[in-house]
Amino acid sequence: MAMLTTSVGRAAASPVSAGEATGLLLYRNYLAYRRAWYIFISGFLEPVFYLFSIGVGVGQLVTGFQFNGQTIPYAEFVAPGMLAASAMNGSLLDSTFNFFFKLKYNKLFDQMLATPLTTMDIARGELSWSLLRGGIYSAAFLGVMLAMGLVSSWWAVLVVPAALLIGLAFGGVCMALTTWMRSWQDFEFVTLATLPMFLFSATFFPVTAFPPVVRWIVECTPLYRGVVLCRELATGALSWGSAVSVVYLVTMGLVGLVVVGRRLDKLLLT
Repeated sequence: MAMLTTSVGRAAASPVSAGEATGLLLYRNYLAYRRAWYIFISGFLEPVFYLFSIGVGVGQLVTGFQFNGQTIPYAEFVAPGMLAASAMNGSLLDSTFNFFFKLKYNKLFDQMLATPLTTMDIARGELSWSLLRGGIYSAAFLGVMLAMGLVSSWWAVLVVPAALLIGLAFGGVCMALTTWMRSWQDFEFVTLATLPMFLFSATFFPVTAFPPVVRWIVECTPLYRGVVLCRELATGALSWGSAVSVVYLVTMGLVGLVVVGRRLDKLLLT
């Protein structure tokens, strides 16, 4: 806490750079979570349980799937999808519920604006924290995959950066949408959007199982792009679709970040 007080004192004495502001926000969130570590890790466990129950259990009944010309076991097919979902979950927790509480009830952002921090500093810092959380979940999940022998390519070292892109995309857009939330009941829409994506974004079975129209809709969803990107990296079966997924996720995250900054300007400064 003394370090944070010193940093804030320095910040109050002179303008802070974007990097310094982001560091302050990350350190503040670290202090808030260090006594609630069990809450922090809870978001990691859900996809691990899915991997064991469906990937391993159902995998005993399924011989495998074709993916980009390769035949891979079912558990190896499902695991990258679970990793992508883990990155999404890690990012969602902080960019929706926690962001809403700080904005509407805790009034934390109003207090931050009494310092040299700007609304864009707050948006950037909160998004970086959600990225950090999603990245930690993904790195831990990749460790589980390695321990279970579900990784078949050195390209898998890029799975964690890919997970950060997923966190960037969902964190940016979800924080932007959260600024329009009126009450906790509105968060039903978050579940309404994320649950179908989790179930149908080629996480458990190939997208070719759908009719053409449904397949086209699924391929436009951000989680599908993340699942495919992680699966291609984990299996080493890269394609031009990998580049499309990277551009898609980066664009989605940056657009969300810009919208968050403008919405915070309107909500907190006018």
